[in-house]
Parts: sequence; structure tokens; C-alpha cells
Amino acid sequence: MIRRSLPAVLSLLLSSPAWAGQQTLFSFVRPTSVINVVTQDAGLPQYNAEQTAQGEVLRRVVFNPAERPTLRLTPQAGSWDWSAGQFLTLRLQSGMDWALSVDVVVQDSAGQTLTSRIDLPAGPAQTVMLPLTARSPLSQGMRAGPPMPWTYQGQRVLLTSSVGQVDLKQVTSVSLSIPRPNVAQSLLIERVGLQDDDEVFKAAYAGLIDEYGQSTRGRWPEKIDNDEQLKAAARREQQQLQGWLAERGKASLDPYGGLLAGPAFEAKGFFRTEKRAGHWYLVTPDGHAFFSLGVNAVAADGGRTYVAGREAMFKALPEAGKPLAAFYGQGNNDDGNASSQGRGFKQGRWYDFYAANLQRSHATPCPPAAGGQAPGECPAPQVDAKRWQAQAIDRVLAWGFNTLGNWSDPALGEAQQVPYTLPLSIVGDYASISTGMDWWGRLPDPFDPRFAMATERAVAIAARDHRDDPWLIGYYADNELAWAAPGGDPKARYGLAYGTLRLTTDVPAKRAFLKQLRDKYRNQQGLSKAWGIDLQAWELMEDPGFEAPLPNPEHPEIERDYQHFQEVFAQTYFKTVADALDWHAPNHLLLGGRYGVTSPEAVKACAEFCDVLSFNLYTLKPQDGYDFAWLTELDKPVLVTEFQFGSRDRGPFWPGPLELPREEDRGPAYETFLKAALAQPTIVGAHWFQYLDQPASGRLLDGENGHLGLVAITDVPWSGFIDAVRKANLGLTRQLAQRLQQPAP
Repeated sequence: MIRRSLPAVLSLLLSSPAWAGQQTLFSFVRPTSVINVVTQDAGLPQYNAEQTAQGEVLRRVVFNPAERPTLRLTPQAGSWDWSAGQFLTLRLQSGMDWALSVDVVVQDSAGQTLTSRIDLPAGPAQTVMLPLTARSPLSQGMRAGPPMPWTYQGQRVLLTSSVGQVDLKQVTSVSLSIPRPNVAQSLLIERVGLQDDDEVFKAAYAGLIDEYGQSTRGRWPEKIDNDEQLKAAARREQQQLQGWLAERGKASLDPYGGLLAGPAFEAKGFFRTEKRAGHWYLVTPDGHAFFSLGVNAVAADGGRTYVAGREAMFKALPEAGKPLAAFYGQGNNDDGNASSQGRGFKQGRWYDFYAANLQRSHATPCPPAAGGQAPGECPAPQVDAKRWQAQAIDRVLAWGFNTLGNWSDPALGEAQQVPYTLPLSIVGDYASISTGMDWWGRLPDPFDPRFAMATERAVAIAARDHRDDPWLIGYYADNELAWAAPGGDPKARYGLAYGTLRLTTDVPAKRAFLKQLRDKYRNQQGLSKAWGIDLQAWELMEDPGFEAPLPNPEHPEIERDYQHFQEVFAQTYFKTVADALDWHAPNHLLLGGRYGVTSPEAVKACAEFCDVLSFNLYTLKPQDGYDFAWLTELDKPVLVTEFQFGSRDRGPFWPGPLELPREEDRGPAYETFLKAALAQPTIVGAHWFQYLDQPASGRLLDGENGHLGLVAITDVPWSGFIDAVRKANLGLTRQLAQRLQQPAP
């Protein structure tokens, strides 16, 4: 580590503010020694600053290949008082021909930190603004903010997010680091300053969404500028759909989309599973192999976004009394779950841009009044549900899909043209457990008798209208339950065991866990020896907040006990659901738990009681998301119930969990995923997430605003992606037919 005074830095209040409210704290250009500089695996290769191609004068810092090369700036004495500032501003430029990821850490005298990640693009210098209190696009109601950098008053500005908290009266250091560079990376720095108001931040989110629900900050080929474009796009698509549907009508498929090629399976009147020649298959009611190519959330209500309190974000919301004002509504998604924490604008008035665009595309003009009289008022506009449903079914089938995935409009399944799946939403007043994840809520306690009652009720309601429907493939046992917390540390892996032991004994799961331990160890002395702790009295484990020990090699029984409890817990859960389904819906499959973050114990128990294992895998290939060698040992069919590829160049600001550089990359990635899925003998289907892009300003549920869809918020399909998806779907169907026709080994 090198410590030195830097003569070419820091002239207080030296340069003119870039805009009102900004002051320069110190500059890397003028020679004044007012800070200390410490470098670790980094250096200042030359004494003088340098002039960029744009005429700006900045100082070069080189970050060498290491775990975390760092430049640390501290005051000559004492600490800085930044309490008057709202943003830390840095004038930065990548010294490379590519983008840099730069981490900035502000620390106070107590050791507290505020951290920001800067995704600094290549190109000219820009002003980077870091909030001095925790703030992110989520505070504005959305998962990801508008594209950066952005031009404000003639300057390129890059707003970042910040997490953590510091005492702004006692700031002791600012550190810049580049995580794990493979080669030396150069960063150019001019000045560090404070912004004492949030006018720039407000301006970044003002007028962000146009009247069609699209971003105003970009252009792309499918962007809509007027109603006539919407109507023309709908007419062109309708002609294309008819041609594709005619082609599908000539395919060798049974009514459910099963393959007529190859040897038939036994027809049993409902969907089922069967393993043949080492491969698992779904089998249609008519007895033909079926690879489920599905789309999630085929529904017309996905375009709703909260507008209350952030009206300035929207450029042209309809006024009261105007026809399109019919698409306002009220909601409240402040549910207390982790998915709503830290999010602003999560209740109140919302607007449905998708429904409004459907009205624009397909509205019928009011007929003129008879006898030359003035026309009367048109009825309030509303989405033509039957027309939308018919078009959605046509699209799904024309694009080569054969399944309506989770959260799709129930009326689409009732049309009996496309097989469908349904979720079981088990709600009740039963006990629950925090595993440290809790994104959608805490984990239900299956030892609580009230859970069994709630399950019985949920399954009975779900099965009431579908018990004898052959088009229903099966039911999911809820969605992405918090079986574990993210990460590889023991408290994440065994979050269920830890969370249970921290509860009071009025929680049935806690009593079940204590009984398991008492049956094994008899008393606190036996448990203390096995766990390597000094438990003075058994009753101490019954206290709320009991801190269980971490698993360790010297005491392997700790991990064995945690694993056994988590397995029994999961077995109890899935057996409860399976028993209710066997009673109320014996003809349909139990399609597993749609795992996000999970544990081996939960997966093993699901394989024991469910017909299919289901995973939401946001990876380039299914095999990248889970250990399929172990799944093969469980010998159960696997359904990929969510996968997705997104980009930032088509409107919504978040690319989703798996980002690709460009829209044009989504189609090849989709084809690669399907080929990998078909090559895995246990996989029986893959479902795309989702039908419609999320609103650029954030969906109602949790503020997600991803470019995930087959269709834009304007109801215009992403034509290049659709062409690639259709080709991949039809290609998989042909490959599966060829496999079925091969002689058995």
C-alpha cells in the first residue's frame, strides 16, 4: 500500500458549478494539497493531468489486475461535513475503449458505509451523481431506472443507486475501486463535488413515459407514434397469423398438440407422464407425446402501473371525462413482503396502458345519429374480452406454442383450444416461518392444522370447475416459496432450520423440530455434546430468538439434524397438497413448486409426492441453473416453468433476470435454450416468461419493469423475436418427432 500527498489535486470551490446547487469539493487538476491519497494495487502513472479529445482536463488513475484495486481519498485532518449535500458528484471518464464497473464507497467515522456501483460507459466524460442517502429507481416505483448517461443542461449525467447509511457530518473517506480487472484499467477523474438539491434527479424521471406507455428516452423500429400506426400494425399481423395458423393446421398433431409421429402411448383421457427409452414425456389425453411449449401470464391486465403521486413521470395521462380515462383504477400492493420493501408508489391510482392501447387499436367509431341529429355520447370504452382472447389464442398457436402457462387468463383455458396449467394459491391464518428470503412472503408451516384446512379449501375451489377437463395439464403447488435464502452461506442454505428455531413454541414447526431433537438426544447434555454448545437447560431452546450454531466439520450432527428437519418439513408440505389433490382432482398432475431458491430437501420431497418437478431457471441453458445429474437420480420429469432473455434497447428499462446486449440476441438465445432442454432426457417442457412486456414505469405487484415479452405494451409483437421463437418451437417439434420415430435401443 502506498500513502502519499498528491500535489496535483483539490482546489476547494475551484471551478464553476456545472449547474445550480452544485459545488466542487476538490479537483484532480489544480495543484493544492488538501487531501490524502492512498492507492492499493492502483497508481497515478504521470504527474500532470491530461487533456481528452473533447478538450476536458482530467487525471488518470490505473487500476491493476487484482481482487479489488482501490483509490482512497481522505481529508488531511478530521472529517468532511457533507450534511448540506444530497448527492456526491464525480466527473469521470473511462480511460479505455470499453465500459468500466466502478464501485464507490463513502465511509464515516463510525465505520458505516454507503456504496454505489457505477456502470461507466466508454466515451466522453460525464457527471456521475451518487445519492448520499440510500436511493434507487425502486424509490421511484420501478426495478430499473431510465437509461444512463442522460443529457441534462448540456452535460452527460449518470445517476446511480446507493445502499447503506453514513453520518454525513463525519465523512472520513471516499474509495473508488474496480472489481477484479483482468488487465490494467484506466479511469480519468476531474473533480469531486456535492449537489445540494435533487432537481437533477427529478428531471431524470420527469416526462419519462409517453401516452402509449413507452419510454420517451429512446427510439426503436416498433415504437408507436400515433393511433394509425397501431391500427396498421394490427391489420398486418392479422394477415400473417392466418397464414401461420393455416400451416399449423397441416401439422401432424392431435387436438391437444401431441405428436402423431412415432409409437403411440396409452390414451387415458387426461394428461399424464411416462418414461420411455430413457426419456420422460408428457402424454396427451389421446395418447401422444407432448413437449410443453408454454407462455406465462397470457392475460390482458399486465399493463397496469401506479400513477398516483408521480404524475410528472407521465407525459400525457388522459384527463377526467376523456374516453381513455376509463382505464384508471385503484389498488394497494403495499403487502409487507420483501418484494415491496423500499419501493415508492405502490398504492393508489393506477393506469392500464395496455388496455388503452387495445382500445386504440380496435375501437369501433360511434355511429352517427339518425336524421342528421348530433350523435349521442359513445359508451365508456372497454377491452373487447372475446376479441382479445381469440387473438391471444391465435398468437400462441401460430407462434408454435402449445401451452398456456401460469397466471394466464382462465377464459383462455375454458376455450378448449390450448392446454393450460393452474396455480394453487394457499392462503389462510396458519403459522409461517422466515427463512431470510421471504420475497413473496414467509414459508407456510405445514405442521399447523390450519395449513391443511387452507390447502383443502384452495384445492377444492381450484378443482371445482376443472375436475373433468382434459385440457388442464395440472396444478402448481404455489410459486417460488422461500425454501431457503439466496447465497451459499450456512444461514442461507439452512434458513428454514434457523428461522424455525428462532420462533416461539406456539409455532407448530418449532415444536416439531424440538421433538425431533429430544427424541434423538433425550436431554440437553446429549444435544450439547453433539452440537458443541453449552446448553444449560432444554427450555432455553424454547425461547424466542434462540441462536442455533453453524454447521462445522467437528460437529457433523448439526448439519444432519438441520437436513432431517428440512426434509420432514418439505415432505409434510407436499404430502398435504398431494393428498388434497388426489381427493379433489385425481385426474390432473401435481406439477411441483415452481422453485426459485430452494434446498435439496425440498426438491427430494417434491419428487416423492409430485408428478413433475418444476423450476424457474433464468440461465442461458437449463443445465446452468440446476444439477441435472442429481435430478436424473430422482427419476422424475422436469418442467422449466420460467425462462427469459431481455435487453435494454426496446423500451422497458430492466432487461429481466437474464440480460443480453441487444434485442437481436434474444431469438438465438431462445433457440439455444430449447435445444438444450430437449437434449435433457428429464425435461418435458419449457415456459417463456412472459406474454407481455412489463410497464416501463413498473408493474403493480413489485415494480418490475422488464423487456420480457413477446408483445410490447402497445400490443405490437416484437416481430424479429417472434420469427425466431416460432422457428425454434417448430424446430423442436420436428426434432422430437424424429426422436420418437427412431427404433428403441
